[in-house]
Amino acid sequence: MLQLIAVHLVAALVAPAAVARFGRKMFLPLALVPGSAAVWALTQTSAVLSGSGPTEAVSWVASVGMHLTFRLDVLAWLMVLLVGGVGALVLIYCAWYFSSGAKFLGRFAGTFIAFAGAMLGLVTCDNTLVLYVFWELTTVFSYLLIGHYFDRKGARRSGMQAIVVTTFGGLVMFAGFLVLGVIEEGSFSLAALVTAPPEGTAATVAIVCVLVGALTKSALVPFHFWLPGAMAAPTPVSAYLHAAAMVKAGVYLVARLAPGFAEVEAWRWIILLAGSATMIVGGYRSLKQHDLKLLLAFGTVSQLGFLVLLVGQANRAVALAGLALIGAHAMFKAALFLTVGVIDAAAGTRDLRQLSGLGRHLRWAAIPGFLATFSMVGLPPFAGYVGKEAALEALTHDGGPYESALLAVVVVGSVLTFAYGMRFLWGAFARKRGQVDTSVGREAPGLFVPGMVLAVAGLAAGLVPSLGESLLGRYAATYPAGEAGHLTLWGGFGLPLLLTVVVIVTGVALFVGRTLVERVQESVILGPDSDRAYRTTMRRLDRGAVAITSFTQRGSLPVYLAVILLVTVGAVTFALIDSGAEVGEVRAFDTPVQLLAAGVIAIGAILTARARRRLKAVVLLGITGYGVVVLFALHGAPDLALTQALVETIALVVFILVLRRLPAYFSNRPLKGSRWWRAALAASVAVMVMALALIIPHARTADPIAMLFPDEAYEYGYGRNIVNVTLVDIRAWDTMGEIAVLLVAATGVASLVFLRSRSGRVHRIRDRRSDADAIWPSHLPDPATRLGPSIATTGHARRARTWLSAGGSLSTNRRSVILEVATRLLFHTMLVFAVFLLFSGHNAPGGGFVAGMVVGVALTVRYLAGGRYELGEAAPILPGALLGSGLFLSAGVGAVPLFFGGTVLQSVKIDAQLGIFGEMHLVTSLFFDIGVFLVVVGLMLDILRSLGSEIDRQGEASGTAVPDVAHDSPRTTADDAEPVPSLPSGEGRR
Repeated sequence: MLQLIAVHLVAALVAPAAVARFGRKMFLPLALVPGSAAVWALTQTSAVLSGSGPTEAVSWVASVGMHLTFRLDVLAWLMVLLVGGVGALVLIYCAWYFSSGAKFLGRFAGTFIAFAGAMLGLVTCDNTLVLYVFWELTTVFSYLLIGHYFDRKGARRSGMQAIVVTTFGGLVMFAGFLVLGVIEEGSFSLAALVTAPPEGTAATVAIVCVLVGALTKSALVPFHFWLPGAMAAPTPVSAYLHAAAMVKAGVYLVARLAPGFAEVEAWRWIILLAGSATMIVGGYRSLKQHDLKLLLAFGTVSQLGFLVLLVGQANRAVALAGLALIGAHAMFKAALFLTVGVIDAAAGTRDLRQLSGLGRHLRWAAIPGFLATFSMVGLPPFAGYVGKEAALEALTHDGGPYESALLAVVVVGSVLTFAYGMRFLWGAFARKRGQVDTSVGREAPGLFVPGMVLAVAGLAAGLVPSLGESLLGRYAATYPAGEAGHLTLWGGFGLPLLLTVVVIVTGVALFVGRTLVERVQESVILGPDSDRAYRTTMRRLDRGAVAITSFTQRGSLPVYLAVILLVTVGAVTFALIDSGAEVGEVRAFDTPVQLLAAGVIAIGAILTARARRRLKAVVLLGITGYGVVVLFALHGAPDLALTQALVETIALVVFILVLRRLPAYFSNRPLKGSRWWRAALAASVAVMVMALALIIPHARTADPIAMLFPDEAYEYGYGRNIVNVTLVDIRAWDTMGEIAVLLVAATGVASLVFLRSRSGRVHRIRDRRSDADAIWPSHLPDPATRLGPSIATTGHARRARTWLSAGGSLSTNRRSVILEVATRLLFHTMLVFAVFLLFSGHNAPGGGFVAGMVVGVALTVRYLAGGRYELGEAAPILPGALLGSGLFLSAGVGAVPLFFGGTVLQSVKIDAQLGIFGEMHLVTSLFFDIGVFLVVVGLMLDILRSLGSEIDRQGEASGTAVPDVAHDSPRTTADDAEPVPSLPSGEGRR
C-alpha cells in the first residue's frame, strides 16, 4: 500500500511537466495511476473476503505512537475500488473535456493525482494520527482543485469556504483522536478503538469531536453549504471529489467507527438528527435549482445524509444497505456530473430553462444520464434500487430504537430524490413546450465513454445483488445489533414494496406540480440560511480582526518590543517569586580573561545604544558578538565559537549591505526624557535573564538529558563531535525544521527585494554589455563611448590580465587591488577548508552548517572585491536550486531508512577497506549534513543576490548609483571626458 501511495506521489510530481510537454492526452496514461489501485484491490478480493487481507506496518514517530500502518479489509477494499476506479475514468474524461489551450492543466493533473493518493492513504491507514495527516492533505488538495479557476472570484471564494469549514472539522476531529489515544494509553489504532471502545465522559466527548470532523467533510447540516458552492470547480472535480472521493471520507469514517460506537447515545442522536436534516434539506433545495450542477450538488448533500444515516446505525441489515448505497452513489452521481459536463460543453449552458431537445441531439449523453438517474431515484433493476429496498426492508423489520423516525425520514427523502431526479431528466433532455431545440456542437466520443461505463456498472451491480451481499456482508456483520441483511431485486409483497410505490407516485406528483412547488418554496423559508450565516460570521470576524489590529498594531517597533519585554519580565518575575527559587552557589569567573571579554561586551553594548550613526552601531554590535565568541572558546566550546564567529561576520556584512539604502544617521532619536525608561526596561530585562541563568540550573529535579548525549552520539550516531551528531542525528527533526525555516526566510527576503522574477538568469561578466545598455541612466553618456574597448568593441577587444574574472567590470574608484589579490589567494583555500569542515565535522569541530557559512564568507569576499558580476562568476547557479536540493536531500536521506525497515532519519555506519588508502568509516548522516550545507550556501547566495546584486542593479537602473561597470576608457582623456554626476554621500559605494 505504501508503494501505491508512493506511485501516486511520483506521478503527481511528474504530471505537471508531462502535461506541459505532451498536452491534455497525457491524462490517459496518468489514469493508470489510480487505476492501478483499483486493479490491485480486485486482485486482493479473495484474501479480503477470507479475512486475511494485506497489512503493512512501518514504524515512523514511535515516541508518540504515530506509525504507518495500513490494512485492507472489506470497507477499505470498497473505498479503494471507488477512489481508484472512478478516479481513472474521470482522468480519461479530462483528456477530452479540457481544451488543448487550457491553462494550468499540468498543475491540475498533479493536484488531482496527489488527491487520489491522499484518499488512498486515508481509507487504508489504521493509525488515527496518520489518518489525520491524509485527511488534511485531501483538504488542501481539494482547495486547490475547487479553486482551479483562480482568476474567478467565485472559485476563490468557494475554495476558501471549503477549506475553512473542513479544516475546522479536521482540527476538532484531531482533538477527539488525541483524547481517544490518551484513554487507550497511547494506542492510536482504529482497529483497537473499534474492538474495545473506551467508555466514560471523556470518550463520549472525544467521539462527538470525531463526528464533527466527519460531518464537515461529508457536508452534513449545518456544514452542508460548502458543497454546492464548490460547484465552481471544473466538472471532473465535481464528479470525483463530490461524488466518489472527498465527501465519502466522512461517510467512510462513520462506517469505520460505527461497529464500536453506534450504540453510544450521543452518537445515535447526532447521526439521527444530522443525517435526517441533511437528507430532507438537500432534497428540498434541489427542487428549486435551475443550474444542473447545483441540482446535483444539493442532491449529493441529500444522498450523503442518507448514507450517514444508514452506515451510522448499529443494525447489521441497515448497515449492509448503507454499504451497498455507498458504491451505487459513487457510480450514478459521478456519471451524472460527467453527463452535465458533456451538456455544458456541447450547449454552452447548464441552465435547464435554456435547454431543450438534447435527448435527441446528445443521445450518447442521454443514455448514461437516464441510466444513472434511474439508479439514483431507486428504480429496478439498478444498484440504487437494491440498496434503497434493502434499507426499507431493514427499517420495517428491525431498525432499532428509532425505527419509525428513520423510516419516515427515508421515505420523505426518497420522495424528494425521485422528484429532483425527474426534474434533472426533464431539464437536461426534454423538449420544452414553446422552445426551439438547443443547438449543440460535435463532441468527442471520449467524453461519453466514462459516464457510460459508470452508468452501466450501476445497472450490472443491480442485476447481481447476491454478489454485492457476499462482498459487503462480511463488514456489515461487524456491527453490534440485529440480524444479517440481504440484497435482492425482489423481496416479495409487503410494506417495503408499498412504500416504494408511494415514493414513486408522490415523487411523480411533485414533479408534475413543479411550478406550484417552486412558488411554495419561494414563499416558505426552511430554517436559517447556513451559507449566509457563514458569510456573516466571516465578515464580522474580519471586522473584529481589523479593530483589534488597529488597536494593537500602532506602527511603532519600540512600543511592540516594550510590550513584549514588559510582559516577559512581569511573568517571569511573578513565577520566580511565587516558586520561592533561590540562587545557588555562584562563581564569578574561571579565568581573568573572561572578565576582560565580559567588559568588552558590556562596553560594546553601551556604545551601541549611544551610537547615532547606523554603521557605527553595527560595528559596535559586532564587537559584542565577537566577545561572545571569546567566551565560548574559553569555556571549551570550539564548535560554538566557530559558528558564532562566522554568523557574526555574515551578519555584519548583511547589515552593511542593507545600510547602503538607508540614511547614514538614525532618523528617530529618542527624546531625552524617554531614555531613562528605555534604560530601565533594558536593565530589568538584563537582570531577569541573569536571574534565570543563575536559578534554573539549580532548580533541576532530574538529571539533564544532555548527560546521555556523549554515549548516544558515539553508540548510535557513530561520531565523537557531540554538537554535530546532535544536529544531524539525535535532534535531526529540529534541524530539519530549522533548514525549512531558513528556506522560507530566504524566499521572504528575496521576495521583498526583487522587483522582477527571481528565476531569471545569473548575471556573469559576458552579460555586462547588455546590462549596461539596459540600466545605464539616461543622463550619462552612451555606454559605447564610456565603457572602454573591452565592452564597446565586439570583435577585437583587448583582454587585460586581472586577478578576478569580473574585476575589470568595476569602476576604478570602486576597485581595490589589495582586496582583489587577497580574494584570489584566499577564495579557493576557504572552499577547501569548508569541505574539510564538512567531512570532519562528525568527529571534530565543523559540520554542514559551519562549512556552509565558510563558503558564504568566501562568496561574500568575492562579491565585495569584484561586484555583482564577480558573484555570478563565483557561483553561476540560482540560489533556489541549492535551497531546494539541500532540503530535498536532507528529507530524502531521512526517508530512505523506511524502505529498509528502519525509522525516519536513522543513521547507518558503512565500513569499507580502501586498500592502500586504509579503512573508511562512512555514516549516512553525512548526506543529511550535506543537505544542510547546501541550504546554508543557498541562503547565503540568495542574500548576496538580493541584498547585494539586486540592490546594486536597482540603484544603477534608478540613477542613484554609478553602474557596476567600468566606464573609464583608455581612449578617453581627462580633457574630453564628460564629468560623471556626483552621488549622494554614502550611495553607490561600498
